[in-house]
Amino acid sequence: MPKVVVAVLLASVTLSTSALAQQYEPQRSGTKQEQEACARDVSRFCRPLMDQGDLVILACLQQNRQKISKACNQVLLSHGQ
Repeated sequence: MPKVVVAVLLASVTLSTSALAQQYEPQRSGTKQEQEACARDVSRFCRPLMDQGDLVILACLQQNRQKISKACNQVLLSHGQ
């Protein structure tokens, strides 16, 4: 019986840790196609800011709107940016 309790506790800790890790993973906004449309522009114009989150990247893309690709600009426009 004690082995069953230990096994259940270990399983619940593992699941909790896994759920917590997923919660704190950085989330990317947009569809895969939208991300692909802007990936080159983000890398080109916003590389130093890439670890600072989506809102910082968005601001960077907006500041470089005249330089970004038409596809990325369309993604921004489709999201009201």
